[in-house]
Amino acid sequence: MAAKRSFTSALAAAALVLGGCAVIPLEEDQPQRGRQSSGSDVVTPALRDVERFWTQQFGTIADGQKFTPVSGGYFPYSQSDPPPACGGQQSSYEPNAFYCPADDFIAWDAQQLIPSLQETYGPLLVGFVIAHEYGHAIQARIGPERQPTVVLEQQADCYAGAWLADVLAGKSTAFTNVTPAQLDNTVAGMLQLRDQPGTPAESEGAHGNAFDRIRAMQDGVDEGVQTCAGYRASNLPVTEVPFSSQREAETGGNLAYEDAVSLLADDAQSYWQRTYPQLAGNQWADLAIQPYRSGSPPQCAQPDPAADGGAFYCNDPEFAAFDSTGLGPELHRKIGDFALGMLLGDLFARAAQTRRGQSTRDEKGQLTVDCLAGSWTNDLLTRKANSKVLLSPGDLDEAVTALLAFGRGNEGQGPTAFDRIAAYREGVLKGLRPCTD
Repeated sequence: MAAKRSFTSALAAAALVLGGCAVIPLEEDQPQRGRQSSGSDVVTPALRDVERFWTQQFGTIADGQKFTPVSGGYFPYSQSDPPPACGGQQSSYEPNAFYCPADDFIAWDAQQLIPSLQETYGPLLVGFVIAHEYGHAIQARIGPERQPTVVLEQQADCYAGAWLADVLAGKSTAFTNVTPAQLDNTVAGMLQLRDQPGTPAESEGAHGNAFDRIRAMQDGVDEGVQTCAGYRASNLPVTEVPFSSQREAETGGNLAYEDAVSLLADDAQSYWQRTYPQLAGNQWADLAIQPYRSGSPPQCAQPDPAADGGAFYCNDPEFAAFDSTGLGPELHRKIGDFALGMLLGDLFARAAQTRRGQSTRDEKGQLTVDCLAGSWTNDLLTRKANSKVLLSPGDLDEAVTALLAFGRGNEGQGPTAFDRIAAYREGVLKGLRPCTD
């Protein structure tokens, strides 16, 4: 991310992709074709619950029509026992889940995909995957037609989010008493169910980056199926872009650690010099940044911690500090250089919030900090292509990954990562104004 370079994810996207294909009604004791039941203890109740949800909701987006469940069957499959052909085409084994519109069935990999998701991220993510595939069945029944794949995939994410809201409201018997940690684990799992950074949004089969897919899920949670049904290419805020050069693709857009810290800190300083007067009515005084060695932070009477305690803002004397031998290099190595941007963006946002006399230490204050950090990302995202510092593919996913790393859901201990990502997204997509409305 030096001149005209930017930051992109160093995390390899897992080969777990939600497909777009078809559906049927689930019988009470439907046979599983003699297959291994890996994940069936979650998948079967999830299917029944998603059908319950659409029985109640379908008419609201289909002019009062009655919901008809998928009619072609539900099929767990494995490498030795593949799924049925879809539209006469037999596919090779993939760790996938898909809906087949031609024959109206849903199939999922019971050998790798579902067991892996359940073990790593928990049953709620498995339910979300099933709800996503059922979202494609809803599309087969009511549209939209002739939309890019990325629109259809994110609409299915949105429909799954609407089902998730129903779960969170306590209406599900399959998933009860969902905790903040379980919700954040589901968000974390979506980071693995994304396109490789650099995938053009118009590509056939594109699903979207993690930032966009989580946005679609949160649209469903917050606004319901009516918003999802309205998704079109003309109104969907897709941030997924291809790499701008071969060199950027080869490096993933990542800068060396020291270069990333210096360039990002300078850019954040410049951003707040330009925007703070409209936020608070007075000029921005440069914020001192103090990197420190692990275990030896600079003295501060009342530090305002960030990044799970690996960084902090100090009001008196005023400076921002972060662990430059542990946390900083680890974020850069494990996530990418815009994880450092998320760290620095948080610290500058804490300074801005504190300077204007507002709290950062309660839930509302933390969410405002996340939105303010997002407003700087919005500036990076929307500036001219010849600017010195730009975002590149994967950067927004790095920011989401960093937010998950900085603070996952814990009962009674501040906002969940789910809520923090939503606040950050508000700033990213809309800029500074909604952060203080």
